[in-house]
Amino acid sequence: MKISEIHIYQHDLPVQNGPYTMANAAVWALDTTLVKVVTDTGLIGWGETCPVGPTYAESFAAGARAALCAMAPKLLGAALHPLSLRRRMDGLLNGHRYAKAALDIAAYDLLGKATGLRVADLLGGAVTERVPSYYASGVGAPEEIARIAQEKLAEGYPRMQIKVGGRDVAIDIAVIRKVWETVGHKMRLAVDGNRGWNTRDLLRVSRECRDIPFIIEQPCNTLEEIAAVRPQLQHAVYLDENSIDLSTVLRAVGQGLCDGFGMKVTRLGGLHALATVRDICEARSLPHTCDDAWGGDIIAAACTHIGATVRPDLLEGVWLAQPYIAGHYDPINGIKIDGGHIKLPAGSGLGVLPDEAQFGAPLAAFG
Repeated sequence: MKISEIHIYQHDLPVQNGPYTMANAAVWALDTTLVKVVTDTGLIGWGETCPVGPTYAESFAAGARAALCAMAPKLLGAALHPLSLRRRMDGLLNGHRYAKAALDIAAYDLLGKATGLRVADLLGGAVTERVPSYYASGVGAPEEIARIAQEKLAEGYPRMQIKVGGRDVAIDIAVIRKVWETVGHKMRLAVDGNRGWNTRDLLRVSRECRDIPFIIEQPCNTLEEIAAVRPQLQHAVYLDENSIDLSTVLRAVGQGLCDGFGMKVTRLGGLHALATVRDICEARSLPHTCDDAWGGDIIAAACTHIGATVRPDLLEGVWLAQPYIAGHYDPINGIKIDGGHIKLPAGSGLGVLPDEAQFGAPLAAFG
């Protein structure tokens, strides 16, 4: 089975009740890129990549499409094995893993359709059919975030991520305390700085909230900042934005720089790379998420499939953008969060079949 056609689409995903706020960004709409891959057997597979604007990470939507257009002509005729495809893409273009991830996801979708297997089966086998999710608040006032936490607890979410940073750290401390007073041990809590704290603020939060059990996710901008103060912290630290590739993950694990990860499928280069990280984390008993920055049903399905294969005691959850997006690419099999959990798609491949009429004409087509 080889690639005979590649079609690249641009699609807008407005944020419902926006903006979605983080320490360094306020997001009103997302610019997602979809890839349709057609094989010489006539099968069609889909991939997607959707950076959260140009400041969240070293990725942006126009860059994804430019990278895909640069590689696509020389990928025609390539075999659709994820490992060989990744090596071929790396030989054509250095870096740009977030763009390559869309093709990696499409390759898994196609392999599943060709074999009649779900992507979770191709990735090692599902250990659950009901994958736990978690809810991420925006940056907000103490009463607002506590109210959201109470609502999400009632909906069945097992975990709450509190966004902080980009303001007076005393407000962040007040938010953490208010949420803890509201939900206590009934939810696992994560405090996500999105690189918005300096080391002084990080130390203050951990010192003044030492009585509250939570993990701190990506508090500072660099690994070096986190490593410098890690021995003084009272809380576990997870890396997110700094986990840019497998080499960095190996360094962080080997040097004991973190206690877990917030992992993104597209940042690492796709499902093939994240499956490797999953196995590294299992070898060291490190918890992690299986998320992406944003995106519609294609990314949501990919995250759910890989999340379903993680050892349950190590899975921190699968975050989806679905609560913030109106509608689905697949009106029948669209990926939804229900009761704080996600039902693993039942069909072969990713288990979703986009209505491509939503996307209009492709921006570029090859083959």
